[in-house]
Amino acid sequence: MAGGTKETGGGDGCGSEPEPSDSMRTFGAVVQALREHAGLNREQLGERVRYSKHTVASIEGGRRMPPPDFVERAEPVLGNTGALRRSAPHLVRRPGLARWFREWARLEKEAISLYTYECRLIPGLLQTEAYARAVSLSVPPLVDEAKFEERIAARLARQELLSTSRQPPCAFSFIIDQAVLERDTGGEAVTRELFDHLLTVIERHWNVEVQIIPLRQPSHAGLDGPLQLLETADNQWFGYSEGQKNGRLIVDRQEISVLQQRYAKLRSQALTPEDSKSLLRQMRGDL
Repeated sequence: MAGGTKETGGGDGCGSEPEPSDSMRTFGAVVQALREHAGLNREQLGERVRYSKHTVASIEGGRRMPPPDFVERAEPVLGNTGALRRSAPHLVRRPGLARWFREWARLEKEAISLYTYECRLIPGLLQTEAYARAVSLSVPPLVDEAKFEERIAARLARQELLSTSRQPPCAFSFIIDQAVLERDTGGEAVTRELFDHLLTVIERHWNVEVQIIPLRQPSHAGLDGPLQLLETADNQWFGYSEGQKNGRLIVDRQEISVLQQRYAKLRSQALTPEDSKSLLRQMRGDL
C-alpha cells in the first residue's frame, strides 16, 4: 500500500534506508564497462534493449535487478561476451525497503494468497515505471536522484512476485476504486500506458484477478482506507496497513478477521473481474 516516506505507491515500503546488494553493484559495473567499451551512452543502450535510460542507469548503479529479457537483449549489443548471462543467476536482490515493510515483504515471498484494496493509487505490483515515477514525484519531500532511483527500482523489482512459476504459486486479488483510474496521474500518455499494462497483466497472468469499485457506490466497505491481507503456505494469515509516514504489520487474529470481513464485502461490491476488464478497455478507448 502507500505512504509518503516509503515510496508513495502500493505497499512497496520504499524510501527508507536502501540495502544495495554487492552482487547487483558488481553486475551493474560490468554492464557499464561493456557499454562504454561499445561506445554507447545509456540512452543508446536503452534504445537497443528496449528499456529507458533510467532503467539502464538503475541497473548500472546496482539499484535494480536486471530482467531476464534485458540480459538477453544486452548480450549481443555489448559484444556477446557471455559475462551477463553467466553472472545474472548469481545476483541477490535486497531492495531499499522501509524498516516497517521488510517483514511484510518477507512474508509476501511465501504467500499463497495476497489480497490488496486500494483507494489512493494503483498498487505497486501493478504499476508501470512511468506511473511509479509520477507517483513518487507527486508527494513531498523530494529526494535526491540516487534515492529516487532506488525507490523505483525496488518497487518494480517486487513485480517478480506476480510470476506464475513461483512455487507454490500465489493467487492475487486486487480491488481498486475507479476514482484511482480516473485521476490521470502523470498525464494522458502515462495513464494510457498504465491501462494497457493492467490489461496485459490480467490477460497473461491466470493468478491475477482485478476488480474495480464503481465510481458511484452508495455502500462501500473500504471507507476506512486501504488494506492488505496474505495467507502463507501453512495457512496463517497476516494483514498490513499504512498511513502517513508509517506502516503496521497485523498479526492479531481478531483484527485480521475484521479485515477479511471487509475485503469479502468489497469483493461483493466491486464489478466482476470480467466487467472490470470491460470497464478498463472502455476507459482506455476514451483516452
